[in-house]
Amino acid sequence: MARRAGAKARRQGGRRSGGPAAASRSGQIRAGDGRLSGSPNASDAVEPEALVATYSFDSGTDGEPSDVTVRFTGRRVDTAGISTAGNTFTKDESIEGVIPGTGPVSITTSVYGLQPGEWNVDAALIRGSMRHPRAASTVRADPRDQIQPASWSWRRWALTEKEAGPVKTLWALLAPLARQPAVLPGIYTALGITGIVLAVAIQAAILGPWGVPVGDALIASAAAILSGLIGAKVLYAALHPDESIIRGGWAVDGFLLVFPVVGAMAMRLLDLPIGSVLDASTPGVFLAVAIGRVGCFLTGCCAGRCTASRWGIWSSDRRVGARRVPTQLLESATGLAIALVTGAIVLAGRPALGGIVFVGAFAVYAVARQVLLRLRVEQRASSKSLPLTAVGAFLAVVIVTSLMLTQGS
Repeated sequence: MARRAGAKARRQGGRRSGGPAAASRSGQIRAGDGRLSGSPNASDAVEPEALVATYSFDSGTDGEPSDVTVRFTGRRVDTAGISTAGNTFTKDESIEGVIPGTGPVSITTSVYGLQPGEWNVDAALIRGSMRHPRAASTVRADPRDQIQPASWSWRRWALTEKEAGPVKTLWALLAPLARQPAVLPGIYTALGITGIVLAVAIQAAILGPWGVPVGDALIASAAAILSGLIGAKVLYAALHPDESIIRGGWAVDGFLLVFPVVGAMAMRLLDLPIGSVLDASTPGVFLAVAIGRVGCFLTGCCAGRCTASRWGIWSSDRRVGARRVPTQLLESATGLAIALVTGAIVLAGRPALGGIVFVGAFAVYAVARQVLLRLRVEQRASSKSLPLTAVGAFLAVVIVTSLMLTQGS
């Protein structure tokens, strides 16, 4: 099982960076094509392991955005200069559109199919893309071309120089959990669970004074949340067909489209007032969005474009670290604002028109989200996402509204 997982990880290692490559345009980052060299039998090692290394360089102070390539080379420490299966590697990582004035930029590479042990790793910065190696530019005598091993300081929220030395391999399945600048593996899941628990607790606290059966509402909420998570995974898979459905991410649109539909159907079966329960759920749902987006920021998913603006925040997309538009934090702030406003409304009393708070909040969030999506590195292909989202939103509104009207809630 470990051998199969390692082989799969090796096939994906050179093209994955927490999401599909962004389009080639100024100010965006796109994953490069990693190229592993050495013995052709390296992938057949009995116990293949992985190596994760991070280097950093300065983006410069002036000029136009430019493409760079970082060439990683490595040799196992105890090979005594002999190149054998899995004992050497060369891997190129391309970064498109490095913007001068953004400060330090880091690049993290993962190399799979290596013999276990300690490795001497080096990196060279090459101006230009290595997608066409014969046409690639050569290294120029420029101070910006200095590149060195890097680490991360959470206390200073900044890159720090790391003392050069051998890098130890690790089990291939654990490579995604290796230390990277500004990335906390697993924090998204932890904060997501926290947000869900708080959302359910807030819903119960609001429904109690309204005289709505809390137990039945929790049953409907559980069904809606589970279905919403499935919807988020399915939509992400539809938008990213080249990624593993297990290791891939979650599309919040899928959750927000499925959650109210399944919730409304469950409420109808349990004879709960659909509009009122949805209104009571709204503050907690958007508080969960606010908390979850902080997890996105710390995990390196849904990253914003690189920027030289003083309002940018240094963060990572799990491959390239740089000063970016903090799209995750902006969306988190939007969710928090909606949660506070809707919370104040429902705490003032049960709305006379059930469902009005829910509909208004989701309309505001949908507009804000469309603006923020345009600030991300990974911009969705409109030919896929817009029709899916538009049709799904229309069907969700029709189904929920129909259930509410026929119930008379």
